[in-house]
Formats: sequence, C-alpha cells, structure tokens
Amino acid sequence: MFKNVFGSGFLVRTAHVILTWVVTLILFLHDTDLRRQEETGELAQPVLFVLLVLLSVLLYFAVSLMDPGFVLSDDDNDVKFALGVSEEHQDMMAQSCKPLRHRRCDHCLLQQPMRAKHCQTCQHCIRRYDHHCPWIENCVGERNHRWFILYLCVQLLASIWGLYMAWSGFSSAPTWELWLRGNGLLLAAATLVGVVTVVVLLLLGSHLYLVSHNITTWEFMSRPRISYLKHCGADENPFDRGALQNLWGFFCVWGTVVWEQVYFREGNNPV
Repeated sequence: MFKNVFGSGFLVRTAHVILTWVVTLILFLHDTDLRRQEETGELAQPVLFVLLVLLSVLLYFAVSLMDPGFVLSDDDNDVKFALGVSEEHQDMMAQSCKPLRHRRCDHCLLQQPMRAKHCQTCQHCIRRYDHHCPWIENCVGERNHRWFILYLCVQLLASIWGLYMAWSGFSSAPTWELWLRGNGLLLAAATLVGVVTVVVLLLLGSHLYLVSHNITTWEFMSRPRISYLKHCGADENPFDRGALQNLWGFFCVWGTVVWEQVYFREGNNPV
C-alpha cells in the first residue's frame, strides 16, 4: 500500500500543494499589499493572485497526471505503413541506420518510434521523450511537454508576484533579533519562493531554447549515444526547421508527429 502511494507521486504532489497554499496564506496573514488591499476592500489584486495560484496548481496536476505519450503497442508503430516512410527510405534505413528500422525496447519489448525512450521510473516508452521530472513525478513527453512549459510560465508569474508581495510586507525593527521575530515567517516564505523562481526561470529558459531548436533534453544530453543523431555532425539537427517553424509546430500543431518523415525529408542525409 505504502509502496503504491510513494510510486504514484502522492507525497510529492501533496507537499507541492501544501507548500503553495501555506505560502499564499502567509502572504495574506502578514501586512503585505495583499492584506492591505483586502482590508480596504480593493479585492481585484488579491482575487487575481489567488486565481493565478489556483491556475498554477491545476496545471501542475494536469501535467503530472496526464499521459506524456506512452507507447502502448506495436500497432501504431509500424515503420513502413503507420509511419508512412517510403520504400526508398526503408532501404536507406536498412543500409545506413539499420537499428532505426526495427528498434525494439529492451524492457517493454515494443517497437519504439523515432525520438521515443524507455523511462525506468515510469516503466513505459515515451514518445518524443524529454526527461523524467521528479517535481511532477511524471515524464515530460510528446503529449504534455507544451503543458509543462505553460505551467512553468504560470508558476514563474505567480512566484515573481509572490516575491513582490513578500517584499511589501517586511517591516523595520530597531534590532536584528526583533526584525527576525516580526519577519521570520515571511522571510522563510520569501526564501522558498525565491528558490522556486530561480529554478523555474532556468527550466523555462532552457526548455524554450531547446524547443526553438526542436531538440529534447534527452537528445541534447545524450546525443553521442542516440542512434539517429550520432551519425550527424556536431551542429546538425535533422529535426530543426528554423526557430519560428519549430515553435509554431510545438505549440500550435496538435497530434502525433511522424518524426521519421521529418528525419528523411527531402535533402536530409541521415548518416
């Protein structure tokens, strides 16, 4: 029973939600701009702040609980028919990149579409695998990657706003001891929010950079060991279609992408 609770990420998600609302409560209990506006009947900013925090929590649960792109069977992964790779490219794959033709997972024994990877934690192969995130206790892959970035944007906005509100609540005191007594709890909340802000900012920046180049975290970190990339030059990315088109395809095009077709598009050399 306890193993299932830990495996489901229940404790991680519960801790995230509790900390989020505890920090929010601290910002309202101390003499911050949120509390002052609430007391004077100016409810616009307090309500918007609570709604933003609520949205960040809802997005957190959506990203952590949704299917990141599990490969469940071989039926959707037939290289020749379901993926639409031409006979000419089948021959190219057989001659130069044979592992790409029937790349079968050593763990779940399913055929992996290009850019998929088996996650040891989730015990599934994930389409367009990016990374396994312990923060959400789920993989980030084809189906939830854009939602993960949207969550990071909302979380960053809420964190920066929370930092500003915490700063507005610090009061002066004649000695450090008295100052810590009056502001210690608010200081702890502000420190936690500050750490989260830095981490989220770094995560968001790195993910937007990788998305603009159409490469995943796993591909970026493990390029020499990936069969379909190790033959490419150091600066060559067979999936890169330019920053604008990469961003448009990532955020605006829904559905499963046939990466074999992108990889073997006209003029691309797979070796």
